[in-house]
Amino acid sequence: MERVEKVYCGRMDHGGCGLLVKIENGSIIQIKGDTDSFTRGYICPKGRAHIERLYHPDRLRYPQKRIGEKGKNKWERISWEEAMETICDKLKECKERFGAETALFMQGTPKGLENLLLYRFAHSFGTPNVVATGSVCFAPRLGASLITNGFYPHPDLEHPPELIVIWGANHFSTNADGILSPEVGLALKKGSRFILIDPVKKPIASKSDLWLRIKPGTDGLLALGMIKVIIEEEIYDREFVEKWTVGFERLKLHVKSYSLTDIEKRTWISSEAIKEAARAYAKAKSACILWGNAIDHNINSVQTARSLLVLMALSGNLDRPGGNIQSGMPKVFGTAEFTLSEKFRAFQDKMIGKNFKLASMLRFVPYQIAIKAILTEQPYRINLAYIQGTNPLMSYPNAEETFRALKKVDFLVVADLFMNPTAQLADIVLPVTSHFEFNDLGFYGLPFGRILARPKIVEPPDECRSDIKIINELALRLKLGDSFWKDEEECINYILKPSGLSFKDLKNKSWMIEGEKRYEKFMEKGFRTESGKVELYSTWMEKNGYSPLPVFFDVYDGSDKEMDLIFTSAKVPVFFHSMNRNISSLRKSHPEPRVSINRETGRNLGTGEGDWTWVENRRGKVKFKARLISDIDPRIIVVEHAWWFPENDTQLLYRWKDSNINALTENDSPYEPSIGTVNLRGLPCRVSKA
Repeated sequence: MERVEKVYCGRMDHGGCGLLVKIENGSIIQIKGDTDSFTRGYICPKGRAHIERLYHPDRLRYPQKRIGEKGKNKWERISWEEAMETICDKLKECKERFGAETALFMQGTPKGLENLLLYRFAHSFGTPNVVATGSVCFAPRLGASLITNGFYPHPDLEHPPELIVIWGANHFSTNADGILSPEVGLALKKGSRFILIDPVKKPIASKSDLWLRIKPGTDGLLALGMIKVIIEEEIYDREFVEKWTVGFERLKLHVKSYSLTDIEKRTWISSEAIKEAARAYAKAKSACILWGNAIDHNINSVQTARSLLVLMALSGNLDRPGGNIQSGMPKVFGTAEFTLSEKFRAFQDKMIGKNFKLASMLRFVPYQIAIKAILTEQPYRINLAYIQGTNPLMSYPNAEETFRALKKVDFLVVADLFMNPTAQLADIVLPVTSHFEFNDLGFYGLPFGRILARPKIVEPPDECRSDIKIINELALRLKLGDSFWKDEEECINYILKPSGLSFKDLKNKSWMIEGEKRYEKFMEKGFRTESGKVELYSTWMEKNGYSPLPVFFDVYDGSDKEMDLIFTSAKVPVFFHSMNRNISSLRKSHPEPRVSINRETGRNLGTGEGDWTWVENRRGKVKFKARLISDIDPRIIVVEHAWWFPENDTQLLYRWKDSNINALTENDSPYEPSIGTVNLRGLPCRVSKA
């Protein structure tokens, strides 16, 4: 029997594209883009590769417990009953003997409902310690937005702006932050001009009005330069600034101390180009900033985001058509209620890293702070870690220290789809389901204005369970009250209750609900800040001991003369962080880790196209294949993120050290003071032929 289901993509990346999925005899046999969806038939290689992942021979298919030394790949098959009983016993022991806070719950990029459900479980259990990668991914922009203007400013591409500033993002080949690649492409087709800010000239740069080839790690300084030009040339939106902002005079005085000549020297962008970009943005009838993950990756993360928010306010492009808007949220239970934030506040003082006030406000522990807590046993010993949806050994800075911490923790549980370097260090590994195999919600809790139904359309392997089901069952076994549900659909129905819809209803409403679209909502009640206005001078930052005006600190002072190059990093579009390297069609298109080097630099180093090349600094040494290109500054290299080798010997943890750029990154201070960001880009290195 054959049928076709209309669904949305998910879990191969952030997802959201409309799909048509053909099913025959209970198995998916074809996936293609849905031309009737809002993504108009677009589908990327990852979307097409869902079938390979679902039916991959290496999928985990039953629970296992370790019977040998950590990392030696010695496992014994166990039942779900034994697995859940063991985990519950360890959680009870943790809580009763040492305190609930000695349990860590760790996760990576939000992929679905389990992200917020893990917070709910942790808070109900009694620990404030949910560890996330938020300090280097999205949270700096979200946190800065909440304290500056009260909402996350989503680019309005539905009303194509006159100008788009693409800053630290690559939405032409990736779907992130609620913006899908087809939406950007459609805006450009309808006439939007754009400015590209990127160290590397992407193919689309030839169509841009201006390409600013920025020095990695100096985005915040460039933004301050643009602010300076807009203020001093008086090309800001005077009416909006006077009526709807606070701190303008202080900001005006502040940017006087910055010299465009100095900014040019430190950002590698000419004063004239900075002026051209500032004028184009400020004078456009409508303009939005399409910002991305790259600006989250150094100790200026929050202040860089604040600088970009200031640009949005000065130009009058906040919550106006074609600008950066406040998306109306669907009528569902809010995340504060769903995650039991009231319970969190009762034991917030026990949180690891509580001095990072913005991270604490967003209720997550910066990931490197958790690793250090495990190793130092400060502020207390960590007895248990539960990991879902992340591979810390590949994605956390200072990989060697992360390795020591994961080996040290007394009891480690990993729930995943495949065995990976982190899972090899676990005491118990749980097999999870993937997209299409369970009921889920996409984008819930994210400020993008829409929620997507992700229904179950095929059966999973017999012993695989969704992360949602696992968390709920643990909660019910631990008798954490009536705050949990026996299956995913019950949980989703609870979330949807304020909308008057059930999950079945949602599936009948084109699988998606959106919030009401209205502009200039601030005209009615002001902005959701303490002053009711956009805070160019932030009272929240001042009260918590941080700089209330945007500032910039150099990531690297140039003192290490032996390191003559600067490295930045890039994600590979056909993968998703450390995922998908075992998917044959995707790996065939990008079989090996690469480092992009300027052609002239490569020749001077004696490195040819495709040569294996060492990249090293004082932290470590890793190996990549050289890719020689012209459109990159000769002073920088670009290395690829999260490489491991699933095809290799598991007893070597899949060669996790060989090409792992986190062998080069540092997790010691300095940190961004409010959210704990470490420096991941703009760091010194040297390159040699292997």
